[in-house]
Amino acid sequence: MTDWTLDIAGHEGPIYRAIATAIARDVARGVLRPGQRLPSQRDLAAAMGIDLTTVSRGFAEALRQGLIESDGRRGSFVRAPVAEPTPAGSGEAEPSGMNMPPAPDAVVEALRQGYQALLGEGAHLHYRPSGGGQADRAFAAAFLARTIGETSADQVLVTAGGQNALHSICATMFQPGDAVAAGACTYPGFLAVARRLAVDVVPLAMDEEGILPDALDAAARNGRLKSVYVVPTIDNPTTATMGAARRAAIVEVAARHGLQIIEDDAYGRLPEAPIAPIAAIAPERTWHILSLSKAVSPALRLALVRAPRVRDALRLAADVHETAVMAPPLNVALLGCWIGTGQLDRLVQAVRAESAARAEIAAAMLEGADFAIHPEGYHLWLRLGEGSKATDIALALQGAGLSAVPASAFAVTPAQAPEALRISLGGALSRDALRRGLGRLDALLAQGGRRDHALI
Repeated sequence: MTDWTLDIAGHEGPIYRAIATAIARDVARGVLRPGQRLPSQRDLAAAMGIDLTTVSRGFAEALRQGLIESDGRRGSFVRAPVAEPTPAGSGEAEPSGMNMPPAPDAVVEALRQGYQALLGEGAHLHYRPSGGGQADRAFAAAFLARTIGETSADQVLVTAGGQNALHSICATMFQPGDAVAAGACTYPGFLAVARRLAVDVVPLAMDEEGILPDALDAAARNGRLKSVYVVPTIDNPTTATMGAARRAAIVEVAARHGLQIIEDDAYGRLPEAPIAPIAAIAPERTWHILSLSKAVSPALRLALVRAPRVRDALRLAADVHETAVMAPPLNVALLGCWIGTGQLDRLVQAVRAESAARAEIAAAMLEGADFAIHPEGYHLWLRLGEGSKATDIALALQGAGLSAVPASAFAVTPAQAPEALRISLGGALSRDALRRGLGRLDALLAQGGRRDHALI
């Protein structure tokens, strides 16, 4: 059950449509989260003083719009967003709110050739040890050592994506009621894991470099914090990138308070001149995650994880087995080949070049707007002016080919979220489609975010 209340004040037209509209609004704002159970229709009808039939009709409309799903006697739940199927021959996928790297031809061709070669061998279609076999972990350790420094294969695991790694690390580290610090707006996948494990997330103030060390220090003084979660390079969603001094300052505060650091380095390889990871400064207290989904393609569903100690890696492997059994063997073999031949570096370079081109397009088309973007990143953080509503602009952009997600979806405390949007520039969206979507966004910003029914 949830303490969410249905607010239809100010809505015009039939009440049942106002109910569906209010649900859509609260989903867009992040007030309602995917998987959240709604109050019963009978309880809502009683609380609002309206007929049960009207509420039922409103829920039916929300169901028709794909906002919720019904599970019989268990009730109604907020539906997780899903991408609409790509029309035949369109060559473009509809945005789903996911933040994905662009897909240059080099990545697509490397996947095709790599899978074809491995399937011809037929030796990579079997179960593998959780966290990868010895050879898998050895090539992963060698790759991570290039930026982190000395790394033993016994400290490294290959997981089924960054989310699998995050869940396993948090399940290993935390107990219900523990507290972890993170930026006031942060990666929703981490927030989902924390909610699932009943871990409290303490929001920290941020600036253009990310989490403020003084904010972390203040939050850690009460002794509840066990860890801090950071995305040090091209933060999702704010695009903030910590400089070397800021990373060292975060490590100093963490060491003083005995905190573990969860370093989600999903975008760390995208810059041409990457900054040394936090794990290179404090390897003894840092859980380092390098997701290949954000640097190359989500089709890989792989992440490389470096644990602080060998004993930590062994504990982590047990949780990886419980949640995903293993990373996809064929993809692990493909990654090993790519690392060995240097293909992985070339593919990251291709994604970097396409990301830089898209960032340049966005910066030019949104000139004058208040936004932050990394010159080699593929999402931007758009801060809205007075009178503009992030949820209104996100709804107005639906169908325009551009993924825009309100800040409330990333906020540790949604009610305190700023009026801002994360705009994704990657995925299967072509450059022409990107320009069209950004043109629509620019028009909406010019009119103060008001929804123009002639355009929608």
